[in-house]
Amino acid sequence: MAIEVKIPPMGESITSGVLAKWHVKDGDVVKKDQALFELETDKITSEGTAESAGKISFKVAAGTEVKIGQVVATIDETVSAAASSTPAAAAPTPVANAPKSDAQSPAVRRLAADTGVDPASIEGSGKGGRVTKGDMLAVAEKPAAPAASAPAASAPASKPTPAAVPSGERQTRTKMTKLRQTIATRLVAAQHEAAMLTTFNEVDMSAVMGLRAKYQDDFVKKNGVKLGFMSFFTKAVVHALKEVPAVNARIDGDTVIQNHYYDISMAVSTDKGLMVPVIRDCDTLSMADVEKAIGDAAKKAREGKITLTDLDGGVFTITNGGIFGSMLSTPILNAPQSAILGLHAINDRPVALNGQVVIRPMMYLALSYDHRLVDGKQAVTFLVKVKQAIEDPTRLIVGV
Repeated sequence: MAIEVKIPPMGESITSGVLAKWHVKDGDVVKKDQALFELETDKITSEGTAESAGKISFKVAAGTEVKIGQVVATIDETVSAAASSTPAAAAPTPVANAPKSDAQSPAVRRLAADTGVDPASIEGSGKGGRVTKGDMLAVAEKPAAPAASAPAASAPASKPTPAAVPSGERQTRTKMTKLRQTIATRLVAAQHEAAMLTTFNEVDMSAVMGLRAKYQDDFVKKNGVKLGFMSFFTKAVVHALKEVPAVNARIDGDTVIQNHYYDISMAVSTDKGLMVPVIRDCDTLSMADVEKAIGDAAKKAREGKITLTDLDGGVFTITNGGIFGSMLSTPILNAPQSAILGLHAINDRPVALNGQVVIRPMMYLALSYDHRLVDGKQAVTFLVKVKQAIEDPTRLIVGV
């Protein structure tokens, strides 16, 4: 029996995506729950898995745009049943060792007639070296790639064009992924739709660094995770949001929506682009809970296992360019939120303290905000509250 492999539902707002790559080959015998393909949408990248074991046959090539619910492959369960029979039945047979030019499948013979490609000239990837439909398609498509470099060889006879430059010599052209297209669109829209302004401050990290050094070993032994800077800043942000509620709001048309919860978005850099998973109810979480939640969210994002639910509903964003060495930046709003805090690298710098110049580990903070909703006084007050909480973490305990 053949089972259809369909593009799974991804949420009401997602109707299509790009089948970025197959994790298996056409004609492979796959296992139940095995990862089959990677799907890129305008919001997330996810994997499709096999609902049953059997031999897979592709209906769609990698790189094709597909619709939700579209059939992209079929799985022949009878092949799996035969393969999982007795060990004697699984032993090599004359068919498996037969020359690849013998007993080709109807699909291969049809492609041979259509394309003129001789199956006997191909090194098959199927069982016993048999040529599969995928092998035929791969060879049939190969001439299309060198075609771009063909004009370069006959350049004297034709006018050179940018497309005639052999790929990889001076430049390459790669289509933007769905996710990257959406990131680009949202960032531009944020700058056009909001009256974005950025205010800066600097924070002395001595107190937080001292606490981490003092309690790190005990913290790890008790909780199984390291005590990082992000949990301190998360708690400081929640404290500041409570002190300056205007920052914990957003504009919807001509209406101001005031949030009374503290779901903080954390920007995570992945190979696919920037993702911003949300840590829920940060006001109720312990430092250890925050560290675990951030670690889990970052892992899911980098492994392509993030879901729409993981990205939805944040009220404020924290982005840490300091891990890449950034000294100062102006972060762009994560719409529809009204503010975002940018963290930067910690560097020893001379500062004035009690009338003397001393060396301290300093970090620049940048708060970008929507000036339509948040006034300058509120933005500066918010940033000062964050600074005070980091420089004197006991404020988080007593709530001042």
